[in-house]
Amino acid sequence: MFDGVHLGHRSVIEAAVQSARRSGGIAAVLTFAPHPSVLFRPDNPTLLIMDMDTKAAWLQQLGVEVLIVESFTADYAKLAAEEFLPHLRSHLPLLAAVYVGENWRFGQGRRGDVSLLIAEGRRLEIGVFSAPRVNLDGEPISSTRIRTLLGAGDVVTANRLLGHTYAAHGRITAGKRLGRTIGFPTLNLAWSPGLQPQFGVYAVRVLGSKSAAALSGVANYGLRPTVEQSREPRLETHILGDCPFGEGDEITVEWLRFLRAEMKFDGLEQLQAQIARDVIAARAEFFLP
Repeated sequence: MFDGVHLGHRSVIEAAVQSARRSGGIAAVLTFAPHPSVLFRPDNPTLLIMDMDTKAAWLQQLGVEVLIVESFTADYAKLAAEEFLPHLRSHLPLLAAVYVGENWRFGQGRRGDVSLLIAEGRRLEIGVFSAPRVNLDGEPISSTRIRTLLGAGDVVTANRLLGHTYAAHGRITAGKRLGRTIGFPTLNLAWSPGLQPQFGVYAVRVLGSKSAAALSGVANYGLRPTVEQSREPRLETHILGDCPFGEGDEITVEWLRFLRAEMKFDGLEQLQAQIARDVIAARAEFFLP
């Protein structure tokens, strides 16, 4: 799936990209849509860190030239492990090599492993290379581990495992302008991730075409229980300084540190006082006066 395009994924992808460049070949990534859990666990599918567009953008930055998105259907799930490489060869006649992680499983019932892949590769004269798992703090890096961290608000560790900063990208939409009335105007981002990070307040960095540099900010992600108890979580970001962005602009909000969980206050006065404290905490994160 390459969900998150984390450091473990990169060890596989970068090896393939470097090999393709040396040999004059093309580096391609094969991924699936939807996640296999949608087929096998429709009532409890895996919630994804990244949407397909974000994943494609990160893969392109790593030097991947082609993204192949295989539809994960019931028929595809029945593909026997021994049939996997012949299936690829039938669609990619010039396939030279396959790069996977050492723990990768494939084929019906996840019966195939790297040993089987190597044996089939020899038979078909396709190179097979497996990258060792990448560990951090004594534990393997995995998308599952990153999802758990994001759900707990630990974006600092999640970012270390990703090898890049977790981010929300979207277009600024009109809000109710409540932030302006209490002295803290916000940018409301149209963003609906599969995996929802923990609701709360975060120190963030905001990027967009209207600013040459990333801008420091403080963001609230959640249901806004003091104001309206939204049905869907919203991401609202206050820039710590002059803000060049407005409604309709596309921005990226990078999540740097969790400051506190979302809270319900008795009224706007208490909310305003807490936001002022959040701003002070965020400024301290960026060493701002």
